[in-house]
Amino acid sequence: MEEGRRIGAHSAATPPAENRRQCREAIGIPARGEEVIPDPGMAGGFTGGDARGNGIDTWTRRAAKHLAENLAALRSRELYRNPDRYRRAVTDLNRLLAIAARPSGVRVSLADYEDRRLSPVRSADLLLAADGPETNPFYLWFRERLPEILAETAVSHVGFSLNYLSQALTTFAMIGFLRREWPQLRVVLGGGLVTSWMRRPDWKKPFAGFVDDLIAGPGEVPLLALLGTEHGGGPDRPDLSGFPLTDYLSPGTILPYSASSGCWWRRCSFCPERAEGNPYRPLPTAQVTADLRALVAETRPALIHLLDNALSPVLLDTLAADPPEAPWYGFARITPSLADPGFCLKLRDSGCVMLKLGLESGDPSVLAALNKGIDLPTAAAALKNLRAAGIATYVYLLFGTPAETVAAARRTLAFTAEHAEEVGFLNLAIFNLPAWGPDGECLDTGEFYDGDLSLYRPFSHPRGWNRGKVRHFLEREFKKDPAVAAILRRDPPFFTSNHAPFFAMP
Repeated sequence: MEEGRRIGAHSAATPPAENRRQCREAIGIPARGEEVIPDPGMAGGFTGGDARGNGIDTWTRRAAKHLAENLAALRSRELYRNPDRYRRAVTDLNRLLAIAARPSGVRVSLADYEDRRLSPVRSADLLLAADGPETNPFYLWFRERLPEILAETAVSHVGFSLNYLSQALTTFAMIGFLRREWPQLRVVLGGGLVTSWMRRPDWKKPFAGFVDDLIAGPGEVPLLALLGTEHGGGPDRPDLSGFPLTDYLSPGTILPYSASSGCWWRRCSFCPERAEGNPYRPLPTAQVTADLRALVAETRPALIHLLDNALSPVLLDTLAADPPEAPWYGFARITPSLADPGFCLKLRDSGCVMLKLGLESGDPSVLAALNKGIDLPTAAAALKNLRAAGIATYVYLLFGTPAETVAAARRTLAFTAEHAEEVGFLNLAIFNLPAWGPDGECLDTGEFYDGDLSLYRPFSHPRGWNRGKVRHFLEREFKKDPAVAAILRRDPPFFTSNHAPFFAMP
């Protein structure tokens, strides 16, 4: 964006205010400044009750009664020793969240956010969300909280880290609120989702004139530059002192740490890291061990979450040799080292409680076509040895890839059922074709999904194994297998792999 460009000026890609007002009216969103008032019959934010809660359905009334108890339980280790009690607590919390958001016309859960009128992959809709922050179900909270934060110290820039689609509409609602109340502030937007948007070959800067600066990729150096400061070139250790570490829904602090950006393998077909041109940048292992040692001493975490796309073999060796002195988990590729029983024991002794493994398929031809670098005998040995060492596995399977057929999917089912005793948890996903990249050039693709910010595009499966058939197979066949069903029942609702390690810890 040009230096000194007036805040509030709109590019040709940004709908003028009158057009945005007409758009809002057309899809039933209140006009700007028209605050959404909860129904008078709501008790504590729950539709259909009086001030005493009469008229609220039994489930919601029970959930409201136990709200404080369930929040406290999610922050205690005891709850994770009782899966049934855990399931009831999180489903009750989710019920309250969903009911409270209902007057806004938004479906909110502990894991997702879906607006029936606005899409997070349409830039015009994001600007509509910014134009009417009052319609956001979290408005009453951020209307109070953002002024409190700004009152703590004088600031010139406000930054938002936007990583997931479920965060996008609320992020823009908050930006719109700030724009209205503090137009002098410069707004900076970055994060994983923003990086993916900006790496699109057809990126047209749809937020020019509304967001002052956008940052793709790691933001430390660009942020310092925006503030007129040069990066010293030394290591950057995360500082978590400004975070309310005791407020998160977990039994103790979960320490997030990235030992690298990008992926050390970078050979998989349809890989977004490769399509976006993200380089692999690992931190020196000496810095990783020093950082973890210092951060563990500062935060006393219940768990370390290593955020790397895939923990490299060098990093796993380092962790095994120089443990971080706290339980840890992360995503790892299935490599020959995990087929070594002795190495798995060393990982366990270093504090590893769970590894997330991207197996993707139980069919050799599919694995070869995807260039995963995985062979099934090694995968079987890794699952067996990790289980024997006391390390849980969270296995990711991907269905509907261009190389897969229903017969190949059934071989994945057979492999999973055969090794069900060694699989701790399962994540089942249906393949999405990345919008860009050379791997999709040989496929019969359609127009982009509805939205100028979509990261995927539809395609016609070369073997007729389209999404509807894949979904039918998963629901009617894969999930019905008794061995698979037993694994799926263990998955923590909503929090999935984020809470799974606590169920694997003694």
